[in-house]
This record gives sequence, C-alpha cells and structure tokens, in this order.
Amino acid sequence: MPTNTLRADTGISSKDNQGGEEVCPICKGAGLVHPLLAAGQPDFSRVIPCECQKEELEKKKLQYLQEYSNLSSLLRKMTFDDFDYKRLNLSLEQRQNLRKAFDIAKDFACSPEGWLVFQGVNGCGKTHLAAAIANHRLGQTKPVLFIVTPDLLDHLRSTFNPDSKISYDDFFETVKQCPLLILDDFGEQSATPWAQEKLYQLINYRYNARLPMVVTTCLTLDEIESRISSRMVDPKLSTVFNIIAPDYRGDIEPVRQAGRSSRKRYS
Repeated sequence: MPTNTLRADTGISSKDNQGGEEVCPICKGAGLVHPLLAAGQPDFSRVIPCECQKEELEKKKLQYLQEYSNLSSLLRKMTFDDFDYKRLNLSLEQRQNLRKAFDIAKDFACSPEGWLVFQGVNGCGKTHLAAAIANHRLGQTKPVLFIVTPDLLDHLRSTFNPDSKISYDDFFETVKQCPLLILDDFGEQSATPWAQEKLYQLINYRYNARLPMVVTTCLTLDEIESRISSRMVDPKLSTVFNIIAPDYRGDIEPVRQAGRSSRKRYS
C-alpha cells in the first residue's frame, strides 16, 4: 500500500536523534507512517511500518521462521548444494536412483504440492533431502515445520504437563495446519495405541485438507498401519520414492524395498 511521506504522530521528531545517526526522511525516525487512502489522502486513523523498517522486519520474519521450522544447526547445513548424489562407492543404478531422488526433492521444494514419501535404509540420504526442502522453503521466506516423529509425540505428551507453556490443542493444531509439514523418521516411534491414534489423526487431517507433506521412513508401506499407508499411496496425492543407496556412513546394503504402487513410483 502506498504510504504518506509524513511520519506518524508518535512524539518522535528528527531532533530526537541525539546520537547523530542518519534519520529516515520519510518517517523522521518514527519507523511508522500513515497509509494513503484510495483518494490519495493520508489515513490518519492508522499507521504501518515505514519502508526503512522493511529490512529489519524481514530479518525478524526469517528468524521467526527458522525458530518455527524446528531445524537444528546440523539440519540447517543440509542443503541441495551439498548433497552428494555422485558417491563413488555406488553402482550406476544406485547413483542414478539417488540423482532421481535429488531431482524429485528439488522440484517439490520449488512447488510443494501433495505428499512426498522417501523410503530407504538409515543414512541413505532421506533426511538430508527432507532438510534441504525445508531450507529451500525458508530461503524463500515460506513457513515449514520439520519434526522427527518420535519427538512430535514426546512434545504432544509434554503438553499435558501443568508447567507446559502451550496447550495440547494449540500445539496439535499448529502441526496439523502448518503450510508444509516434514515428518522425519516415521515408523521409529513407539507403537502404542495412543501414538498410532495421534499419528492417524494428523495424517488424516492433512489428507482431507490436501496440505503438503514430506515423510521419510525406513519402513515399507506394508509395514505401516493400513489406515495411514492407504493415504500415502493415494495416486491423486502422494509420490513414493524408494532410495536404494546404502548407508553412506558404512556402505550398508539396503535390505528393504518399496511396497505397493503409487501415483508416481520410481526405482
């Protein structure tokens, strides 16, 4: 919205700048201005941030998004630029498979629609690609929530503590409704009835709302509870990709293969 060139009446003037620093000629150091009405006259009933505050506001927004994303310092270093899909220890088939996973993840990061499910053994690159998607979205100042599935359930349990700073409903609603959710290590959680029910409620909500999601798992689809796996293989929503590369930390051969077919199935 266009802004008035006169500062907002906040009791601050250019003379208040005792430190001798340069003062914005638009807001005269107030940081706020009156927006213009359609007729071109200032709307003195409201104030908005001045253009000089734009950079600082963007920094604060990015800081908030980084905190909201739940990415650790290690995960923030996992980007597409430093993902090695040319690992020399891989066979040609494994290298091509890993490159395909990289391309799919990058395309999803540019335009997250539907669900993306990465399967494979520990250390094959699933988490790196999922974190790279999150970091790419953050670079575009888009909100994303990255959370390890067992940690999600622990956080939910902790909200029942009287000392919790957030209620169960508020936390669960935040997870269910976030614009892009990344669930890492799905299937590593305890298989209690309560845990299974909470995960089903989460998955089902995002399925019905068609909200974008990325899931990484060491399980095959046949090993995931049918109420959840049936949604993960919906051909109208989900893309399932089985990464056949071994654990890069120890060259452990993959022992699990993808389960059922899906809308887009790669191998």
